[in-house]
Amino acid sequence: MPSVTVIIAARPDQAEIKALPAVRALDYPAEKLEILIARGQQPSVQRNAALRAARGELVYFLDDDSIAPAGNIRRAVVHFRDPAVQIVGGPNLCPPDAASLEQIFALVLGSWLAFGPSRARYTPVGILRVTGEKELILCNQFARREILLQHGGFNEALYPNEENALMDDIQKQGGKLLYDPDLSVYRRPRATLKAFAKMLRTYGRGRAEQFRVNPTFGSALNFVPPVLLLYLVGLPGVWLFAFRAGRPGVAGCYSLPLFLYGLALVIQTFALLPRGGIARSLCALPLIVLSHVLYGYGFWRGLFTPLTLPSSDAAPPVTLETVPR
Repeated sequence: MPSVTVIIAARPDQAEIKALPAVRALDYPAEKLEILIARGQQPSVQRNAALRAARGELVYFLDDDSIAPAGNIRRAVVHFRDPAVQIVGGPNLCPPDAASLEQIFALVLGSWLAFGPSRARYTPVGILRVTGEKELILCNQFARREILLQHGGFNEALYPNEENALMDDIQKQGGKLLYDPDLSVYRRPRATLKAFAKMLRTYGRGRAEQFRVNPTFGSALNFVPPVLLLYLVGLPGVWLFAFRAGRPGVAGCYSLPLFLYGLALVIQTFALLPRGGIARSLCALPLIVLSHVLYGYGFWRGLFTPLTLPSSDAAPPVTLETVPR
């Protein structure tokens, strides 16, 4: 039975860490379980510090608000019996008692049209399988500590895609990544539209920065929202030119992708009905469009942002706390 260190990144002044009560209740021998809180202001830096200090053979990364079921560790360690398996993860799910707006956000996050294969991070998809970085998320992820250290830990110039770049590197070296749809945690989506919009922009920026550092063919799908954004921005100008020039056929041809996009939105809305019902599925539709626009905007921004390591002078050092069960 391998030793496990649970690593939770938290803010320096954070009094309540919602994940802790569930972590203390995890069904695993106390002598094999270590709980580390890494306090700081940059999660990549915090997790690296905890990773270097951890004593466990495996590390279990949770966000400060990830509520893990008691059986998660026992379920995950079984997968590591295969020596080729380096990382195991599963979805983070919206709690059933979440507010209605959060439930709508969860529908968007779990929809194929909005998030593609990454929807598996927010809703159980398929069966246990070998996967890539797009389906795994760091708020609910196990890994072999030694392999993370061998790869230098997380790139501290990247956030929020530091784990994606690291998983890509591990997979390129032959490491196996597993997605277990039943290895889940509960975690509330953003509480407001403003916070949700900021998250979408951040995700887009982070993916573009990751692509700059670690370009892969797997990132090709992430270029769809920024290209769509360019198309939507240019559409009124094409229409104006076409009708002024007396060439409505040009406007019609250029509008065909917009028609297909609208059809895809209708199909996706119907696909959400079994999970979201009529009202929430209809409310999710404009948010899917918003997700493409804001992710695309963030992506374009991320192609040009400076990639710099966090300054040790600009933020307090990371402090590590060992939490008793």
